[in-house]
Amino acid sequence: MRTFIIYTVLLLASVVVKAADATSLEHWEAGNRAYATGDYNKAIEEYKTIVDGGEYSLELYYNLANAYFKADSLGKAILYYNKALRLDQSQPDVIHNLAFAEARTKDKVAEIPEFFLSVWARAVRNSMSCTTWSVLSLLSIALLLVFALVFLLASRIGVRKVGFFGALCTFVVLVITTSFAISSRNDMLQHDEAIIMASAISVKSSPDGSATDLFLLHEGTKVRIVAEVDSWCEVTLIDGKKGWIERKNIEEI
Repeated sequence: MRTFIIYTVLLLASVVVKAADATSLEHWEAGNRAYATGDYNKAIEEYKTIVDGGEYSLELYYNLANAYFKADSLGKAILYYNKALRLDQSQPDVIHNLAFAEARTKDKVAEIPEFFLSVWARAVRNSMSCTTWSVLSLLSIALLLVFALVFLLASRIGVRKVGFFGALCTFVVLVITTSFAISSRNDMLQHDEAIIMASAISVKSSPDGSATDLFLLHEGTKVRIVAEVDSWCEVTLIDGKKGWIERKNIEEI
């Protein structure tokens, strides 16, 4: 009897999951049809229904961002392009569309120059997804073990040298791929970046509506949240400027 009850519960759970998947697919297809016919608000509604249901994917975020861009909702478009890039930094279409959308923002924030090696390392890391780096890391571990066994078990000096230098090179590759995989995953899990949603908002010197206005930010600008006090967030820009804005005016990536 107990086994029957457990089986019944599992069966019902599987039916619910399949029904949810079918519903999401219906909204996805409806959103794609609406986008294709130029009904971008309808497309947004269909895609958002899936997102609000707790589902996500690079394709879903990308399509939603495109629909928001077509509907002239610049802040939301930039938000969801960034969400898509969190899942995979190597997607050229997302990178291109995000750059195109950011070019339409009013705030032109100059980035503080970085050391060229840091820029190069990030570019290499972003050339592939976190999953790809993780797979390469696992393959490196397997190769490292193979070369280590060759070094330990081979009787000929030449073969042992191949094993030694192969293991050494593979270890370096392992360190690099693992570092990139961890770094990519950490970026995916961070939620300290946000996009300005208000058309224009004054950045304050303190978390108080009557505080001094420091500068003005506009829709679509990316900020980093460094502190929170009640309904206020202290944010910084890539040029080093910082100040306080109300949380209602931003959305976290």
